[in-house]
Amino acid sequence: MTTHKNKRELFSYKETHLKDQIILCHTSRPLHYYKNSLSYRMGGEFKKIPTYLIDLTGETLQNFNEKYYSEFIGVDSIDKRVVVICLENLGWLKYNQLNDKYVNWIGDIYKGEVYQKRWRDRTYWSHYPDKQIEACAKLVVTLCETLDIPLNLLGHNVHLEGVENFRGIVTRSNYNELWTDLSPSFNFEKLKKYIDYEKSL
Repeated sequence: MTTHKNKRELFSYKETHLKDQIILCHTSRPLHYYKNSLSYRMGGEFKKIPTYLIDLTGETLQNFNEKYYSEFIGVDSIDKRVVVICLENLGWLKYNQLNDKYVNWIGDIYKGEVYQKRWRDRTYWSHYPDKQIEACAKLVVTLCETLDIPLNLLGHNVHLEGVENFRGIVTRSNYNELWTDLSPSFNFEKLKKYIDYEKSL
């Protein structure tokens, strides 16, 4: 796994806290647009910064020290305890019958594999590549070992009451029924397989 540090310093509270949860989410935009929004939104003072980004090829970018925290979730007691891994993915898609194309919520054209399942009032979803899931598994195992986070994978994207108390790996969509990441196209079985393989090394 290749992890690069972001050359531009993004916001984080430079206080170290014990971590006991990893939250998986996605960008809902192509990565270069998402990275620009993190850097320049609100005059460069944007505070909802994920700890890590993983692009479609599996390249991993670290935005700040994993022992620090940002305001990604927006609840201080949660943000201090979590590491956020954000995967490049357009999320839910709209199908335009006039030009036979799929676009995301702001009109970015999607040319990849489309997954179809009705969930949270949406039907079409962009694909998470195997290389990205594999890189996610490697990062998860490394973080769990380094930060002493239990390697417990919740393994679904459904809202779970009290998920903030779960020690292990969850998704942002586990926190409420509004967020749609990770989407139904994410293969949790594949993530578990890659995690088990990394643990065996």
